[in-house]
Order: sequence, then C-alpha cells, then structure tokens
Amino acid sequence: MKKNKNNCTKPISQNLILTLLALYFIPISNSPLKKPPPLPILPLPSSPQLEWQLSSMALFLHFGPNTFTDSEWGTGRADPRVFNPTRLNASQWVHAAKSAGFNRVILTAKHHDGFCLWPSEYTDYSVKSSEWKNGTGDVVAELALAAKEAGVDLGLYLSPWDRHEPSYGKTLEYNEFYMAQMAELLTRYGEIKEVWLDGAKGEGEKDMEYFFDSWFSLIHQLQPRAVIFSDVGPDTRWIGDEAGVAGSTCWSLFNRSDAKIGGTDPRYSQGGDPHGHDWVPAECDVSIRRGWFWHASEAPKSAVELLDLYYKSVGRNCLLLLNVPPNSLGLISAEDIQVLQEFSELRKSIFSYNLAENALVSAS
Repeated sequence: MKKNKNNCTKPISQNLILTLLALYFIPISNSPLKKPPPLPILPLPSSPQLEWQLSSMALFLHFGPNTFTDSEWGTGRADPRVFNPTRLNASQWVHAAKSAGFNRVILTAKHHDGFCLWPSEYTDYSVKSSEWKNGTGDVVAELALAAKEAGVDLGLYLSPWDRHEPSYGKTLEYNEFYMAQMAELLTRYGEIKEVWLDGAKGEGEKDMEYFFDSWFSLIHQLQPRAVIFSDVGPDTRWIGDEAGVAGSTCWSLFNRSDAKIGGTDPRYSQGGDPHGHDWVPAECDVSIRRGWFWHASEAPKSAVELLDLYYKSVGRNCLLLLNVPPNSLGLISAEDIQVLQEFSELRKSIFSYNLAENALVSAS
C-alpha cells in the first residue's frame, strides 16, 4: 500500500504486480544477441531510379516537321504547315511498344528546330500553326492519354538547343523561355516518368549558358517521380554513343563532377566508375533505322540486330532506348512493327525458361 497526498492509501494496481512478477521470473536466454544488418555500400539508387532501371527498355519517338521535310536536324525555318499527319494514332504507337515488351515511351516534344508538338503559349512555332486538325491538335496530349489507358509510362524530350526561338543566345531570356515551356509540359499531361534533355548543338551555333541546376530543380518540384536524363544525369546518363552499345563492364556508379553536359568523355560514360560517388545508371539510345526521324528510303534493322543490341545494353546493366519514328501519316510503319514483334518473340524463346528459378544460391 502507499499513501497519496491526502495521507490516504490505495491498493497497488494488480496489473503492475503481475508485470513485476513476470519480469522477475523471465528466464535469461542463452541465445546470442541478434546481429544488426550491415550498413549499405553507398551510393544507393533512389526509388524512381530503381523503377527506371528495372524496366530495361523504352521506345523513343522522334516526330515533327523533319518527318515531312526528310531532315534530321531541322533549321527552324520550315513552314509549320508542313506538319500534317492525316492518320496520326498515338494508341497505335503505344500498342506497338507494349506488345513488344517496352513499358515506356519518350516523345520529342520539341527537337532542335524548335517546333512544339503541343500548343505552347510561348511560341507560335507549334502544332497550332500547322495544317493538322486545323491547328487545334496536341500530339503530347494524345500520347499522354494513350499511354495512361495502356498502363505505359510517358517521357518527354525538350531540346535545349532551339534553332527557331529569337531569344536563343540571350542567356537569361532563353533560360526563362525554356523553363516556361518545361513547366507547361510537366503540369498539363499527368504523370511524367522521364524528362530527356541533351547537350546537342551544331558547330558555330550561338554560345550561351544553360541553367541546368535550375531546370533540374523545377523538374523535381513539378514531377518528383520523374528521372532526368542528360549526358551526366542527375538520374540517368548517356552511354556516350548513339549505337546502343555499353562497355563490356558498365557500372551504375559515376562521378558527375568529372563530366559535363555536352562535353563528356565517351569512354568514361560507357564504362562508368567502380569508385564513383554518384549513382547514375546508363541509357543506351539507338534508332531502329539509320536516321532518327522517319525517311521513306530507310529500312529497319533486323530482329537479330536488335537482339544483339539488347545483349550489349540491357545485358550490360543499362536501359535500351530504341527509337522507332512515326511516319508522315502519323503511324509506326508496318515493317517496323513486324521487326519489333520478331524481336519480342526471339526474347521470349530465349528467356522463357528461368535458369535461376531453382538454382542454389549462397553468399558470404
């Protein structure tokens, strides 16, 4: 019994007595204490990076005025009315990707010519000045809807180099322009899983500074689950060539401070760095045809060639980004779809039996 402040007494709680007795009679275990798990070896991938890396393949879609002018790098002076894909079907693009085993599509929302595949409020050089749907169309919106309905991730490429925009070359003005367009793309079309940009620029082009850190901050703010691709990351890096081939050993570790966008050492990018301080896995971009945009004179690579690229990219710890450009009708060409299906069937026949499923694995 104990006294309270009024000098009265009250019984000790029965539960308290039982608890004390239980603690007193608990036998001392002879088993050793559990050892805590080891600390991880840094750096570690972020959740979006890990999701991206496990997906293994994405489909690139180069599309724009170049498709109609038989060009690769447009001048920015092509008449916007040439863009008129009379049978455009974004659902067909997505179905072609998904049925062949690709779970992400990335569209050139703006290539180097500056033409925008969405009706940007910051320039008239876009679909709103084209013949397509009398200027009321939006390619990005149609692809975003098709991808969402099919359960396929969407990525967008916004070229930093813009050969049409008058403010290009004026550092402050153009960075404001670029970020305004980026904000349009990242706030109008739902979830974006990858933002793709590069340092491509022709010789003798206007010199100016890109505010990459500000761009990356904006992207992470507006689309926190998106990975950012550039020559050096921050989330995924360029492999250093456009052949789709990684180094025979390709580390996800990398030192971003040792490289810069538009000036990377291809050998360093292809192999990564076993002692790197940053986790920046590589992406291998290559086109199914010789060019990046569709040209009637070009034929696709064979399924066997794609399989070889698969081994030299996905098989070497990278993601394969295969460009399959829509044609001037706005469709993936039948010959390209046939190759994609043959490529898919080859992979299924080779990997249908999981050799690791019943394997005995041990680790020290």
